[in-house]
Amino acid sequence: MSWFASPADAAGRLHEAGYLADDATATTSYLAGALEKPLLIEGPAGVGKTELAKAVARATGADLVRLQCYEGLDEARALYEWNYKKQLLRIQASQSDASWSETHDDIFTEEFLLTRPLLTAIRREEPTVLLIDEVDKTDIEVEGLLLEVLSDFQVTIPELGTVAAARRPFVVLTSNASRELSEAVKRRCLYLHLDYPDAEREREIVASQVPGLDERVTTQLVATIGRLRELELKKAPSIAESVDWARTLVALEIGDLDDAAINDTLGVVLKHHSDQERAVKELKLRR
Repeated sequence: MSWFASPADAAGRLHEAGYLADDATATTSYLAGALEKPLLIEGPAGVGKTELAKAVARATGADLVRLQCYEGLDEARALYEWNYKKQLLRIQASQSDASWSETHDDIFTEEFLLTRPLLTAIRREEPTVLLIDEVDKTDIEVEGLLLEVLSDFQVTIPELGTVAAARRPFVVLTSNASRELSEAVKRRCLYLHLDYPDAEREREIVASQVPGLDERVTTQLVATIGRLRELELKKAPSIAESVDWARTLVALEIGDLDDAAINDTLGVVLKHHSDQERAVKELKLRR
């Protein structure tokens, strides 16, 4: 499968899928498919890293398989594990009928294998986007589990042998850069850094997602979001929250984003009380 025919094709199809990609994003997305290399996307939370993987799946008609990373993630949750309860039942049922060697060979088969996201994506014959989300949240040891997948697109199961990809998935790893990833992982990936968009691009994003919002209010919203991101907040507003704010203004039929409107709807974009207090103080809003 050819994921994208060119960077321009990637930009156009991603746009049709609801994702406005800049030149660097479109080019790197094209190359990730053409070179069959994983794409590592770093940047602050809420800039569209995960959404890019979803958009690639929508644009290409592929299925999305997602591995959500977290502290404590292990092989059993990322690759595969055996269905121990089912194996035990089979052992109990065959105790009097078969030798242990026969029983052992019987219980370590496909029937008892529980596939997790990495192995699921490797084994799929249909076009697949594999999203390894927030990889920086895992323990560094987990990166070792990824190396075989990212290098050779295969997984070794001691009891069954090596499972090679029937069709290489389009792999996207995302990271908020909370810790530095190993050089071994980075070497295997193309790299893309996403940051908050400039005002013009964010206006385009908001306008495309919420066409019912007045152009003047869109400009006011984007300007206010920009001011909020300049403050020292626990959590700066994401692009998704900008879109949510726009939808809120449409729902409330607000035609002017004045101080009162900002004050009344601030909870849509700022989810920490301390952030709201700082915004009220810095933007000189009244409560």
